[in-house]
Amino acid sequence: MKLYLLDANVLITANREYYSMEMVPVFWEWLLHMAAQGRVKMPIETLEEVRDGQGKVKKDLLVNWLNRADVYEALLLKEEVDPAIVAQVIDKGYAPDLDETELEEVGRDPFLIAYAAADVRTRVVVSIEVSAPAKRRANRRVPDVCRDNDVAVCNTFTMLRELGFTTAWIKPPV
Repeated sequence: MKLYLLDANVLITANREYYSMEMVPVFWEWLLHMAAQGRVKMPIETLEEVRDGQGKVKKDLLVNWLNRADVYEALLLKEEVDPAIVAQVIDKGYAPDLDETELEEVGRDPFLIAYAAADVRTRVVVSIEVSAPAKRRANRRVPDVCRDNDVAVCNTFTMLRELGFTTAWIKPPV
């Protein structure tokens, strides 16, 4: 069984562009169900990036949803990252000699990829970033860094197809 690890941009873009919480609440119910089933998770670094409203995220319905205890608990990948794997991801995927400014620019993506690298047989990174092999150092894209680290990667729509999302989905009775 695959475990899909979501990049922050998956939730942010879904809410802003095509599955807004106001218009398609069934998507968010389904996502929460998949998280409770252990099919979709977010590492704490990525989850808190969105939840705390860092980067381009403003305090909105998505942040409020992620601040709900049941949502946070269901989505949270309950394990600690291996610092050695994070270092490996940075070395192989970005550069072994990134300076502080570059590390800040890279952000939390190496953590996300490191969690997936901890079990490449069953874990898949989900990101809306598009491959750009010519990019170098801190400008590398998630799909390219994943490939450099032998980590499976897909976009949101591939994950939705593989997990069978439909707007006709109904939460099973408890």
